[in-house]
Amino acid sequence: MLVLQVFCSLIGWFCLYLLFCYTFAQRGAEWSCRLVTLSHGVIIVLLTGYVKPPDEVFTSNPPLRPAGTENTELQSVSLAVCLGYFFFDMCWCVCFHTEGPLMLAHHAGSIVGILLALLMGVSGCETCGAIFGSEITNPLLQTRWFLRQLGLYDSLLGDAVDLLFIVLFATVRVEWVTSPRPTLIMKLGGVAMYALAWVFMVDIARFCCKKSRAKYKKWQENSKLKEAQK
Repeated sequence: MLVLQVFCSLIGWFCLYLLFCYTFAQRGAEWSCRLVTLSHGVIIVLLTGYVKPPDEVFTSNPPLRPAGTENTELQSVSLAVCLGYFFFDMCWCVCFHTEGPLMLAHHAGSIVGILLALLMGVSGCETCGAIFGSEITNPLLQTRWFLRQLGLYDSLLGDAVDLLFIVLFATVRVEWVTSPRPTLIMKLGGVAMYALAWVFMVDIARFCCKKSRAKYKKWQENSKLKEAQK
């Protein structure tokens, strides 16, 4: 049943990609793939948010299943939907050579982690929590890319998207809490994903510094121009 669910998810994401390719043929393959990624981000955040991760992962209201317990049907379906997407996106990235080793390692780690949770039948709760935390910023990341393509990135909307992305990434994706229940292999996988998150955080910090300097320089130039016009 799990194999069928993952396969159906993979085919579903691929069909959605083909639909976007047909609808936005003039935009290119990456435009369609990012639309699929945006769709997955919204859907999986809603699914895993509804599952409600345990208090050890994120703050939420009871009743909750503790970390390391048997997967519920909804958790398994959510993981299968996400796994099918990661298979699709991993294949697309390899075929089109659009991502570097770090992002491919992130995809591979996500695939292994979800596979372990599905095959062992436990730790679905905290795995869904990790997916929620890692995917909640994804729609913003894709929105940022689309704004660039449409020439709307250098605007107040672009600044708002960047700010919200940075805040969510720093407060949700990089958060880490331990629990004694999950198995050692799941804990090790969590540590690996946590380490990758910090690598991404360093890149984001560099981006913030670079953009802040650019904004400050532009502000200085505008100020000098206004003074010269007086």
